[in-house]
Amino acid sequence: MKPPPFAYHAPTTLAEALDALADVGTDGKVLAGGQSLIPLLNMRLAAPGHLVDVNGVAGLDHVSVDASGVRVGALARHADVEADDDAAAAVPLLRQGLRLVAHPVIRNRGTTVGSLAHADPSAEMTAALALLGGSVTAASTAGRRTISAADFFVGPLESSLRTGELLVDAHFPRPPAGSGTAFTELARRHGDYAMCGVAALVTLDDDLRVTAARAAYLSVAPVPLVLDLTEAVAGRTPDTADFDAAGRLVRGRLDPEGDIHATAEYRAHLAEVLTARALREAAGNAVRR
Repeated sequence: MKPPPFAYHAPTTLAEALDALADVGTDGKVLAGGQSLIPLLNMRLAAPGHLVDVNGVAGLDHVSVDASGVRVGALARHADVEADDDAAAAVPLLRQGLRLVAHPVIRNRGTTVGSLAHADPSAEMTAALALLGGSVTAASTAGRRTISAADFFVGPLESSLRTGELLVDAHFPRPPAGSGTAFTELARRHGDYAMCGVAALVTLDDDLRVTAARAAYLSVAPVPLVLDLTEAVAGRTPDTADFDAAGRLVRGRLDPEGDIHATAEYRAHLAEVLTARALREAAGNAVRR
């Protein structure tokens, strides 16, 4: 399979990249890791007239940690973010989710911000950003704007990114004090897109009682779905909380679609089971933190 013809742009500065994107408009695509874009081109599911390759732009491959959380640059590879011990200490959900992304060879090339830009509701990083209430920064020749995860993902493979904009980084906030997180999913084969996945966050007070419990879901809705499940486990300690009840609560709030990989009923069942599993693990991690 071969991609359709396109004009190739190789900017070496951010300003050059933004100028190129402004010039090509809706007929342009950004190439970073290319792990989603290249297959689409080869299968002729996308046919942009221009590719703007940002790999030569300096300063976009950072992974920085501060009191607010972790900021990931547009060219930071999944593998680099996963391997960053400071990032994992600040936001454990990053490493927990990234270890489930495809295979090592994909993580070595694919970018975390590129995954967010692709806006696939079956991708781990979209769920992680949504659960943490994170945001992305979009740059264009007109300036920069920060977009919350809640506003960024608007549909399957569809975001609120505007023509001529480039995602330059993503911010993953630190979980609240006393919190633990976990990420679990089920796929037909390791590395495949999950039939259902759950990222969970549980917060405990000083007496180790649950004050908040939330979960984000992949592969069950058009966008990464976040549900507040506190009511099912509030005020209980991790060893007495009824996490299975939280799973049953989720089942009544989901309306997944079936496909060749799993029926809607099976996806709902997975969401119930994986919710209990992820919340239990997240609560245990909160105790250990």
